[in-house]
Amino acid sequence: MLGVSPPDLVTAAAAAGFSTVGLRISPAADGERPWPVLPGSPMLAETIRRCADTGMRVLDAEAVRLGALPSDYTPVLEAAAALGARYVNAICDDPDLSRLSDSFAALTAAAAPYGIRAVVEFMAYRSVRTLAGAVAIAGRSGGGGVLVDALHVQRCGVPLAALRAVDPALISYVQLCDAPLAAPEAGPASADAVHEARAARLLPGEGQLPLRELLAALPDGIPVAVEAPRSGRGGGSPAEFAARARRALDSVLSQSTSDSKSRVEVPVKSQSKQRP
Repeated sequence: MLGVSPPDLVTAAAAAGFSTVGLRISPAADGERPWPVLPGSPMLAETIRRCADTGMRVLDAEAVRLGALPSDYTPVLEAAAALGARYVNAICDDPDLSRLSDSFAALTAAAAPYGIRAVVEFMAYRSVRTLAGAVAIAGRSGGGGVLVDALHVQRCGVPLAALRAVDPALISYVQLCDAPLAAPEAGPASADAVHEARAARLLPGEGQLPLRELLAALPDGIPVAVEAPRSGRGGGSPAEFAARARRALDSVLSQSTSDSKSRVEVPVKSQSKQRP
């Protein structure tokens, strides 16, 4: 729903029953035209007002791009702080992982006074391609975390046992979507794979990804988001798509609750905005 303005996305998400929203306030890739929501903008003020009116909170703000050259990400952090965002997502564009690690540590330190936690995400077509790499960068940052995305877990070949072994304090939140098990024929780092990740995902439960098993491998209580960008959204209005996304998420979470009850003999409290 990147084509929906941040204030309208807040309204659609609230109407669909979500408790939090993620907002793109700065470009994540070359060629993107961001919404004008940096400090002092009328759209930022309107987005804050919509959040207050609906009771919505901002889970994460995107994105800070960490490349070979330093950049001023202060306006992004200021806007994220004004929105009350808990996390800011770093996009890893620097092929020098040692320098990237230093850059992420600097971002983590800069975000902390705003009450924001920087998170790093591994992707098959970015500099950080492995869970181990993301964990190492977050672990050295002095407070940063790792963002887990269901599609990237599959395309990067991450065993769920490896996720279970990660220090739970490093896992920030999880983004759910769905897709075929097999990567695009051209490979997980191809242009086709980039298109799949950015514009051809399925809603949770519509594909073959082992989402219940993924949730079981993650720490209890972490926020669960839907990240399923799809060109055209399959028809319907933004409000209708948001409602479909919420129903899809609820279905997966309810199945996860059933699985948990089959493994343990104690009641499991379920909150729709968090992993049961």
